[in-house]
Amino acid sequence: MRPRVWCGTTAMLALLATGCGSGDGDSGAAAGGKAADPGKAADGTSAFPVEVTDCKGAVTTFDSAPKKIVTSNASSLELLLRLGAGDKAIGTGFPPGKGTLPGDLGAQAQKVPVLGESVIPKEKLLGSGADLYIDTFASMQNMGGGMGDAPTDEEYKAAGIKHIFLKSTACAVMSKEPLKDLSGVQEDITSLGTLTGTAAKAEEIVTGMKKTVAGVQEAIGGVAEGERPTYFLFDYDAGTKQPIAVCDKQIANAVITLGGGRNIFRDCEGDFKPVGWEDVVSANPQWIQLAVRDRGSKAANDKAFGEAQKFLETYAATKGLKAVKDGRFLRIGSEETTIAGVSNADTVRAIAEALYPDRVKAAQ
Repeated sequence: MRPRVWCGTTAMLALLATGCGSGDGDSGAAAGGKAADPGKAADGTSAFPVEVTDCKGAVTTFDSAPKKIVTSNASSLELLLRLGAGDKAIGTGFPPGKGTLPGDLGAQAQKVPVLGESVIPKEKLLGSGADLYIDTFASMQNMGGGMGDAPTDEEYKAAGIKHIFLKSTACAVMSKEPLKDLSGVQEDITSLGTLTGTAAKAEEIVTGMKKTVAGVQEAIGGVAEGERPTYFLFDYDAGTKQPIAVCDKQIANAVITLGGGRNIFRDCEGDFKPVGWEDVVSANPQWIQLAVRDRGSKAANDKAFGEAQKFLETYAATKGLKAVKDGRFLRIGSEETTIAGVSNADTVRAIAEALYPDRVKAAQ
């Protein structure tokens, strides 16, 4: 078998809820779906058979749309819900917290059975009755920490479960180039739309994302790279003793770049990496994103944002940073920045509105 490629253990444990991940060509395919016959049915749904490729090009073929889907965490579940395929979801791991998804999406998400508050136990996954498992992050096998073993290829096959990964997370760390756009996310949405028979909705979502990002690029396109402000994403929930950097293969690097910022850890190779406060101090960022994880309500989120800001304002190593002294903080949640999904485009716009308010306003 080809060796598995894992995200770093330390970063994974610190940022597990963000779905840190990588793919492997044997245990599953990444969601790079395309119809073997590129035509569509009269009702706009995708034609079958559908081929789904993994990060290395290996193909998994679907002769019909899956009917019972289990998702590894909230991000892949959210994609199904936004596509209108939530009725196919029969279970999830890492469930979204109450209030973390807007309106009807949140109500639908709460109805999906939780098979694991974190990684779904192997026995529950194999016995779930699913015909498809969408994996947002790498196998936890041999990672330790009581995570349990991931099913083998043979066990998935025996249970009748096809196992795919999302390319925007599974393949990112294998890329030779830094992530600077949202094409991987958009490809996942298109692929899942093809696979679940919701191609028209997928096209609508992707078109909306592209329009949002294009509007931002039109507004800030004249700003030279060297003139763009330096930017630090502070994941408060990952701990304050040692910050976690979002590196060049993490989706947040693309979001920050598209929003007009310069990620201070853009030269760090990979997805996440533990760094020292001295590294942050040396970079002396001009803007800091207080990327707290959603607590389920605005009041609780505001409290967490306030705690994160107070830490930076009072901690000896950070209180002298330019961003801190100038009060240049962005209160944007972690999930919509570090998890590949539809809301990444909205975060691009939110960053640009903070960094370039006059330009964005003039372009509207």
